[in-house]
Amino acid sequence: MSEEKLMDEVGLVLKAYWERLHNLLSQNRDLLSDKIKVLLKAEFDKPRFPGLDEHKYPAYLEAALAFVEERIETYNPVGLQYLFDSNNRREAAELGFGLDWFNGKKEFEQLVDAAGRRTRPGMTDQQLQKSADELIREMGAYPDKSIIAGFDADPTPQKLADYVVARAIEDFIFTQSD
Repeated sequence: MSEEKLMDEVGLVLKAYWERLHNLLSQNRDLLSDKIKVLLKAEFDKPRFPGLDEHKYPAYLEAALAFVEERIETYNPVGLQYLFDSNNRREAAELGFGLDWFNGKKEFEQLVDAAGRRTRPGMTDQQLQKSADELIREMGAYPDKSIIAGFDADPTPQKLADYVVARAIEDFIFTQSD
């Protein structure tokens, strides 16, 4: 199989992965919201950030819930990311890697490699779905690992809402697959 054809097949597995994440998260907003509330409260109870008190909790909660919606739209299989050709998507991804406070490039490369290991020529929709589910169980939801690692390495209040959302999504995904 040519390298271009293989990348097209990998792209199909990745699209199935994004679509499955979109469906999982959009169908389970309430569970995610509950997890976020618990995780955020636990972070507020830690003495890690002076000045982070119960008066700021509603703002952080609102931000975290907005980040869930943003993440759901990022995974949307009919979102804007599919309107551009592959060269422009690569440029947009590189720009995104530079703008995010976490560095998700390595995690993205690992995701693409993992998708490649699950790619077979002429996969059926059912096989794509199975590969996407396996990919989610193995890799979680991109870019959660990068967000969690970035926060753990340099915890700041500005990263807290992203961190709590990433933890909630990962907790949800891995409790679903048990």
